[in-house]
Amino acid sequence: MKQATILALMAAALISVGGAAPAVAQTAQLSPAPAAAPPAPGDVDLVASRVYVFVGKTGLGHNHAVSGLLQAGRVVVGAADQAGMLIFDMRSFTADTAEARKTLGLPGETDASTQKQVQANMTGPDVLDVARHPTATFQIRSASSSKQQVQGRPPVYELIGAFTLHGVTREVMIPVEVEQRGEWLRLRGMFVIKQTDFGIKPYKKLGGVVGVADELRITGDILVRATPPGGGLVAPPAGGLGR
Repeated sequence: MKQATILALMAAALISVGGAAPAVAQTAQLSPAPAAAPPAPGDVDLVASRVYVFVGKTGLGHNHAVSGLLQAGRVVVGAADQAGMLIFDMRSFTADTAEARKTLGLPGETDASTQKQVQANMTGPDVLDVARHPTATFQIRSASSSKQQVQGRPPVYELIGAFTLHGVTREVMIPVEVEQRGEWLRLRGMFVIKQTDFGIKPYKKLGGVVGVADELRITGDILVRATPPGGGLVAPPAGGLGR
């Protein structure tokens, strides 16, 4: 009788332990996911920001418009040193989208077959070679107010630093207009590069009868969290404005 009682107590204990496990698992499944950290001053809005590239034609070629996204980014407007970095996701760059053509002022649309061919040429091993170079970077050394301001326009800042594309680095300066949008700054600017300066051979076919220009015009439209949040951007004094 005593042995039977002990066995019954052991069985009850095992059932109690076995029954508690699902409750623990269920509690773990219902735990809410940790909230995403809010953007810090200088952080780029990767969803809203865009990069556009105008590719001119040579011979019987066609002008093209390219749009792309940033993989990561940080810009501290007004910083004289270590002003941030922009990382371009080259795999996201798409040729002749309706959005890109409209933004860069190109008329009409590109048919799907032509767009597919242009995309393959652009991202392939003979041009951008995104398989080997999936990103481009702009290491921003400074983002100081420009001496060249325009009356009636947003303040201009100069982003100076090292731009790396296709594994080659060159020094660039990008003038950007900076417009306050609540707790965000909208940075819009354009700079020009030559493909050959970065080890890229501009696409050509039929012995050069059809091709694209060496020069690329790169435009950025980027949203950056203000420093400090909600303000802090100070326009240059009125006396320093010119035409």
